[in-house]
Amino acid sequence: MQLVFTQEYLFNLYHNQATDKHHRFQPEVIKKYIKVVNIFKNAKTVEDLFPFNSLNYEKLSGDKSGVESVRITDKYRLEFRTEKIEGEDIVVVCNILELSNHYQ
Repeated sequence: MQLVFTQEYLFNLYHNQATDKHHRFQPEVIKKYIKVVNIFKNAKTVEDLFPFNSLNYEKLSGDKSGVESVRITDKYRLEFRTEKIEGEDIVVVCNILELSNHYQ
């Protein structure tokens, strides 16, 4: 999948350059976030994420309709959108939207 970070703090977290005081996370959360993004990089389609039961992949509904998520930890999830661009090869673009504490 081709990854697009829609927010700068997500890109910085992935490259271990967190400078934003508003988006501070525990080292364990950052380590697991990087691990999940690496899984995304190695996946060719969304279906490649399904064998990873620990990700708990789901399509969200309600006000977040059209958004998909995977679990980072029991407390945090990564929200993203995917779109298929057809051409010579099918390219799946994954727009990473947010790392959220969804139990707040």
